[in-house]
Amino acid sequence: MHTFPATTPGHCLNADTLSCRSPKIIAAELWRALSLVTAVLLTTLLLGACSTVRLAYSQAPTLGYWWIDSFVDLSDGQSVGLRQDIDDFFEWHAREELPAYAERLQQWQTLAMSDSNPDLACSQFTVLQQAYLRAIDRSVEPLARLAGQLTPAQWSHLQRHQGKSNRAFEGDWLNISQKARQERLLDKALDRYESLYGDLTPAQIDTLRARVQRSSFDPKRVQAERLRRQTDLLGSLKAAKADPPQASKNLRAWHDRVMQSPTPGFPAYSQQLIREGCEQFAALHNTTSAKQRLHAVGVLKGYEADLRSIFGQP
Repeated sequence: MHTFPATTPGHCLNADTLSCRSPKIIAAELWRALSLVTAVLLTTLLLGACSTVRLAYSQAPTLGYWWIDSFVDLSDGQSVGLRQDIDDFFEWHAREELPAYAERLQQWQTLAMSDSNPDLACSQFTVLQQAYLRAIDRSVEPLARLAGQLTPAQWSHLQRHQGKSNRAFEGDWLNISQKARQERLLDKALDRYESLYGDLTPAQIDTLRARVQRSSFDPKRVQAERLRRQTDLLGSLKAAKADPPQASKNLRAWHDRVMQSPTPGFPAYSQQLIREGCEQFAALHNTTSAKQRLHAVGVLKGYEADLRSIFGQP
């Protein structure tokens, strides 16, 4: 539910996931693939129909494999071990994490019927972020093993993939006018909220537009951070290959720098964007009618039922 904040491209630097598929940009590139479940689940919670959750989760191991393959062009030998790692990850996730997701969805159904506030919205986002971090921690060992197997040709493939991602970001967010950028942000916000509440009123759309126009999102700053992370990722993967006993430690340190950037001022900027997302959600939610809130409850109940069907709990 959008009790957690609707995100902006600047915030999505942390995951390009869950809350971060909307807008669908930025991320810890290769790592993001190994924690695909976060993106799958949060994307469907934000954007999909309830049946999409079950379908997306059943397909996630295959999607995760092809996603990683798109980054490094896996060899046949690498594919065998990685497929098993991905299957093991999703078995763990369905057993250990999905029950908590379902419980959270049940709680959101109650929250949906009451007014919200930015602190409450941010507290729900924090819960989701913690789930993401648990998934990341589970992904460290498989990524460390894969890093040790990468060839020079695969390093080049990864760099080309990063370049393609950078060009896409530039086209989506940098090489357009401020007005077009705001319209893109507004359109994505409308998609998110209307998937939850149904159609919004003109006044509610105006509320979102005003929030978007005041957004602190700075695509140049975001792009600079993306480039730093990509360079850091390449260095960390190469360090992991050069020193296998320290591979997991090196990759955890890299992800720590994703979550808490060493770039002066960027952590505060990231937190500001998160806070703005919390404020945006609370402002919009508090304008919703009883009919819209009941619509949200129905959507969330469908998500909950879908997740419970996956891990076998009625």
